[in-house]
Amino acid sequence: MNAIAKFLASGFGSGYFPVGPGTAGSVLASLLIYLYHSQMQPSMGAMALVLIIATVVSTLIGVWACGVVESEWGEDPSKVVIDEMAGIFIAFIWIPFSITNLLISLVLFRIFDICKPLWIRKAEAMHGGVGVMADDLLAGIVANVILQILVYFSLT
Repeated sequence: MNAIAKFLASGFGSGYFPVGPGTAGSVLASLLIYLYHSQMQPSMGAMALVLIIATVVSTLIGVWACGVVESEWGEDPSKVVIDEMAGIFIAFIWIPFSITNLLISLVLFRIFDICKPLWIRKAEAMHGGVGVMADDLLAGIVANVILQILVYFSLT
């Protein structure tokens, strides 16, 4: 069970990337969004539903997996990137698909994930897998709101 938790928590192994594992997990999630869209050509509503499901599933798996690996890897280790994946999924919900918008969501998410402004840093105070996941979900929400504003004013 520990090997499965490590595989999932590390974002299918992307968290083992030697430089910027959080960015590697975020790029993997963005690539999954791109591949899904390019293969399925979903409507915006269908895409939003898939991203909501992906966010919920990755969050639930992340809370569990982080709780399992914490005893060996420590609290919120850099190898855990399922939280970044969930954050990217939430950052792109209800955003019209384009490569530009996907890249902007990736950049905005990473900025808020790394800098942790506003109340995002406070979410890290929660213990266990919930704390690991919470700050990235908030960073994804903030990135989504900003991108929604940019799209609304047609700045992307």
